[in-house]
Amino acid sequence: MKLDTKNSKLPSTGLSPLKKAATYFSLVLLGAGVTFSTNYFGLRNPQSTATFGATDSSKVLAQTPPTSNLLLNQNGNFITAVVEKVGPAVVRIDSSRTVTSRVPKAFNNPFFRQFFGDEFPTGPQQRVEKGEGSGFIISNNGQILTNAHVVEGADTVNVTLKDGRSFQGKVMGVDPVTDVAVVKIEANNLPTAAMGNSDQLKPGEWAIAIGNPLGLDNTVTTGIISATGRSSSAVGVPDKRVQFIQTDAAINPGNSGGPLLNSSGQVIGMNTAILQGAQGLGFAIPINTAQRIANQLVSQGKVQHPYLGIQMVTLTPELKKNINSNPNAGLNVEEDQGVLIAKVLPNSPAAKAGLQAGDVIQKINGQPVKDAEGVQGAVENTQVGNSLQVSVRRSQRDLNVAVQAGTFPTARQ
Repeated sequence: MKLDTKNSKLPSTGLSPLKKAATYFSLVLLGAGVTFSTNYFGLRNPQSTATFGATDSSKVLAQTPPTSNLLLNQNGNFITAVVEKVGPAVVRIDSSRTVTSRVPKAFNNPFFRQFFGDEFPTGPQQRVEKGEGSGFIISNNGQILTNAHVVEGADTVNVTLKDGRSFQGKVMGVDPVTDVAVVKIEANNLPTAAMGNSDQLKPGEWAIAIGNPLGLDNTVTTGIISATGRSSSAVGVPDKRVQFIQTDAAINPGNSGGPLLNSSGQVIGMNTAILQGAQGLGFAIPINTAQRIANQLVSQGKVQHPYLGIQMVTLTPELKKNINSNPNAGLNVEEDQGVLIAKVLPNSPAAKAGLQAGDVIQKINGQPVKDAEGVQGAVENTQVGNSLQVSVRRSQRDLNVAVQAGTFPTARQ
């Protein structure tokens, strides 16, 4: 699981407040660039996330969840019971693709040929890139949920079950915007993982991760839910539209696409990311989000994400002061709170509706919004073609602007 992000490190505290605010701009138009790598973050830093020490681990294993949890084995070790129940549904995914690189035209100069001789490349060069990750079976006829970055662009996808059986996988669809993909294998009567409800998660609940980190198949790690609703910008991947689950269960390269489970053995998230250089900071896509995207991929082969086409930032009195005191900002902010539109992308739905840089969003469809994540959530929860009523403050006036959500432009469009 190569967790490779361009912004895996959070900005340093040495930035000026204005630059810091610009760094944290939350994009409604989110980029869709992901790499064909088996880990989404952290390959540049092979240091793994923190795990429990021997003493702490023994204490953890001695504990049991609330008595209402019926998933206990004879020894009272609920973690073992979860692994026995879900482990057979967790798979290893090996993918590969052939990449062709062409020799730059400048190298056709006779000087280079004379200098390098027979070793000088004369035509396109090919190399095979390989990756590995995890996944889990969601239907007994062979549908598997995993990360988009594990299989996107792959020529071949091989799926290995815990019992040793191996199948050729077919990618039914990938969604780079949420990093969700569905793979299908031709098999029946397969073990499946039960789905939980990620909307009901609370910090402090048990979290169990199963996957194939660093080539070590069927590895189990435990921890808790550290936080919910982590924005993509806070995690360091502003090109994603996901409110991540944060966990301290150890997640390492190769865990990508594997399940994050609760104490009842239900999938509550799909492990996908770690922060470069951090310990005990892992992130998972909420299973409710992953299921919603997976259903569209299975039925349509693609996902349409609505967007407005603005760059925005949550206003604070300090940010207002710094913007107004900077002659290069190009904005004059009069509001202390709301969501400031910093830029409107040309030819976007927002531009066509008349939204302008400097507008401060107060409400969407009559509901107050306090931060940029709230605006993004409101947009994501609508459908392409639907109209959003955006209430803004402009030059001390209240305006209502109807914006018809457009289709998020991806590299494939």
